Amino acid sequence: MRSIVSWSIAGVVSTIVLFTGWNVSGASPLPSEASAKPDACTAPEYRQFDFWIGDWDAFDGNNRVARTHVDRVLNGCVLRESYEGTNGLNGQSFSVYDASRKQWHQSWVTNRGQLLVIEGRVQADAMVLAGSYKSAGGEETLVRGTWKPLKGGVRETAVTSVNAGQTWSPWFDLVFRPRANASSKDDERIVADLDEEYQAAVQRNDAATMQRILSDDFILVTGSGKTYTQADLLEAARSGRVHYGHQQDMEKTVRSWGDTAVVTAKLWEEGTEEGKPFNHTLWFSDTYVRTPKGWRYVFGQASLPQPGQKQ
Repeated sequence: MRSIVSWSIAGVVSTIVLFTGWNVSGASPLPSEASAKPDACTAPEYRQFDFWIGDWDAFDGNNRVARTHVDRVLNGCVLRESYEGTNGLNGQSFSVYDASRKQWHQSWVTNRGQLLVIEGRVQADAMVLAGSYKSAGGEETLVRGTWKPLKGGVRETAVTSVNAGQTWSPWFDLVFRPRANASSKDDERIVADLDEEYQAAVQRNDAATMQRILSDDFILVTGSGKTYTQADLLEAARSGRVHYGHQQDMEKTVRSWGDTAVVTAKLWEEGTEEGKPFNHTLWFSDTYVRTPKGWRYVFGQASLPQPGQKQ
């Protein structure tokens, strides 16, 4: 990219925020701007429940009661939970944001033929969903569940009412903590998916999605020693000054250590900045950190353009 050579803020910022994408083969180019199609679930509301994504052990007090895995499926539109209880209860839930009604919907089913449908929305810093189920005798029980991010985990509580909401009783109180023996590959897959989502957001100048993934104290350091903040990257995306025609990542890896993961690769990009063409190759390294609200992109580094490459 010409802007990497000149280190103009528009080009540097736009380039570095883009090149963090992940692909398994490490060499497949992304579609051109002309052929790229917008994703269906890109609004910030679709990511309000992302703090629950992870590979967890669920605890009731000090007792481990289940293993739970939560991930995004169907092009990131649906949150899927797989629950394996130590008492033999297994279940799955599917959660989706219904934009037409501006609320979340969750359906929960189990290996014991149970079904629970609850709906709601974010209240303060928690997800609150409510609904009801009927016993075999036809008695209705109201249910209200609350998910709230904690430092190092998520707390899910539920209460029930058998008198139409006049009084409520505790049902359960679980704390999800990162699974002690979880493979680093699980974290690397989650970061890879998030990184891919971030790249797609930059490709279409989607500042809202970028802001959700970037940490508030994000810093980018270029090969010339200049630094840029989250605000700089968002301004570059909103300006639309840079358009990408071709990208190709090579020798890409994702590595994780506990609550930290690093994406590295060599990138070739070609496109235009304010109508002027660019063409360059460089190395990058991007750091993600696990937070109470999920993984966040916190630090980026980029090399100078590689000698002998088009610029």
